[in-house]
Amino acid sequence: MCYHISLAAGPSELAARYGRKADLIERFKPLYHVSAFSYPEYPVVTSDLEIELFRWGLIPFWADELEDAFELRYRTFNARAETVFTKPAFRKPIRRTRCLVPVTGFFEWRHEDDRRIPYYVAPAGGGICSLAGVYDMWRNPDTGEQVETFAIITTEADALMRSIDNVNGRMPVILTGRQQQRWLDPSLDEEAVRSLLEPLPDGLLRAETIDNGFLKKSPDDPTILQPRTESAQA
Repeated sequence: MCYHISLAAGPSELAARYGRKADLIERFKPLYHVSAFSYPEYPVVTSDLEIELFRWGLIPFWADELEDAFELRYRTFNARAETVFTKPAFRKPIRRTRCLVPVTGFFEWRHEDDRRIPYYVAPAGGGICSLAGVYDMWRNPDTGEQVETFAIITTEADALMRSIDNVNGRMPVILTGRQQQRWLDPSLDEEAVRSLLEPLPDGLLRAETIDNGFLKKSPDDPTILQPRTESAQA
């Protein structure tokens, strides 16, 4: 699954990458580790001209009770490509409100006996890449506040990710080239959308083991991404 991501880029870099204004994300600073479990505000690219900050963990528009909404978002960090058109929380967003989730990499664990070995996975050529996402707008029944939330779509792992995520065999859907603009087109039919929900071709990602203690570091600490040394791996 995909619950931990990295965005080592600021507003100006995101604006240049996506051809969007970044006024609404001025306060966002590079974060080397972002955990879904903190329900963070995170930059998201939609068909609008502005890059916006949405919260990770999709709350569907139909969630009536505050308690139900907060319980739902714990289960909607990710949407599976195989069921995204049928699950109640996602079947409307996948058709009408798709988004790009910018990352410079993401984290996954390999299981070896009783050990969990963390890996940092990033584009082989570096830079910002786009994960396929969906979003929805929910109104807090107590305050009337409108809250925008999103989920990241996952698919079957490619060869590299199968060797790392050797339990679930999943990876986020990564969109490249013209796929990114197509993903944002609300007029696409189901067949066209499904055609984009494929694993990335082999060879486009790189992966390195990192220190087990990265979860304890401040999210803005760049040493999070340092490869683990031989002595640390022993």
